[in-house]
Amino acid sequence: MKKIINPVKGTRDFYPQDKFVNSWLYQNIREVSESFGYQEFDGPFLESIDLYAAKSGEELVKEQSFVFPDKSGNLIALRPELTPSLVRMIAQQQQQLYYPLRWWSFGPFWRYESPQKGRGREFFQWNADLVGVDSPQADAEMAALMAEFFKKIGLSSVQVKVFVNNRRLMEGELSKLDISPDKQGKVFRLIDRRGKLSDKEWGAYALEIGLDSKQFDGIKTLLNSENLWKESKELVQFFSAVDALGVKDYVEFSPRIIRGLDYYTGTVFEALALSTDVRRSVSGGGRYDNLLAAVGGDPLPGVGFAMGDMVITVVLEELGLFPENRGSSPAKVLVTVFDKESQMASYQLSVELRQAGLKVYSYPTPDKLGKQFRHADRIGAAIAIILGPDEIANQQVAIKDLKTREQKTVKRAEAAAVIQGILDTDHGA
Repeated sequence: MKKIINPVKGTRDFYPQDKFVNSWLYQNIREVSESFGYQEFDGPFLESIDLYAAKSGEELVKEQSFVFPDKSGNLIALRPELTPSLVRMIAQQQQQLYYPLRWWSFGPFWRYESPQKGRGREFFQWNADLVGVDSPQADAEMAALMAEFFKKIGLSSVQVKVFVNNRRLMEGELSKLDISPDKQGKVFRLIDRRGKLSDKEWGAYALEIGLDSKQFDGIKTLLNSENLWKESKELVQFFSAVDALGVKDYVEFSPRIIRGLDYYTGTVFEALALSTDVRRSVSGGGRYDNLLAAVGGDPLPGVGFAMGDMVITVVLEELGLFPENRGSSPAKVLVTVFDKESQMASYQLSVELRQAGLKVYSYPTPDKLGKQFRHADRIGAAIAIILGPDEIANQQVAIKDLKTREQKTVKRAEAAAVIQGILDTDHGA
């Protein structure tokens, strides 16, 4: 036997049932994003490594990016995230754009990570950004956008929560512990890794970055301060806006949320799935007011988040929240072929029904009707159409409801309307 070539490690094959999920996510993301007035955009899949080197942190560039030289020797990266591309695009046309910008995107990204359940080296990601407004209310809109998406796909506030913190608040608290500004970035990464390391590993990491026992104890106390947000004017305004936006059940303060990327400057948030034994990060983001200037543009505030498709897919799978028709044919009507002589007439009927707005699957060859009905069931069709010699002679069609197994004969000119009525009544199509 010939050896089948395996896909590249960390990538996925999208069989129809898998692509259905991907497209279903995209459609729901589009509807929620547009309901808030966000416009769809996208950037290139390839970017210069220089775009990420100073903006996304050394770990992302050195350890997680796919980097290769082009034919001119320039280092190119498969995009690991979209925010640097976003700000580059804005900087290029900064004077021609109208602010604030509300932009969203859903597309593929690549990171060189260890593949595991809910994580791959190639993934799709929803990005949403609000650029040109520096306010806690803008930050709250980001949290509301995430929460409304969770509502739309059936996730309750018990199953998923958007946890929020503020870097300026945490910088002030770290200063009280005599942690200098030049060391605070390392401490943020320490906090970001709290849930990823054992107690022993986390303590060793704290010593590695130069914290003494008093500072480390202070950080542990800080991470349990659930009411710390009340000391931040920004977060007080943020939660007031969240309440007004109707999503307060989905949003909660957590001093443990800090986000690992270097470019965040204020409010940060991370949505976690709470419905399983292991909390999974579903989406995350924050405020990045200095990033546009870092790529050559004029200073401009921004806030945004990203949500990968893999973790949310795992969560929805575990909770049974995918639509029932996952993987079935989009055509709910199958036109059978009675015999060789009537095959062209069946094709012509398929065209008539499509022109009437129905999605129609034409059976490709003459075969036993029982076999064709079984095939219709397997692909998820709701109705089978029979067009035999008698129906052709009398300008009629036989319509079989595959759910009730009832069959009736109607005039051919009325067939499309009758079929649509059955779909609307019995199948919700």
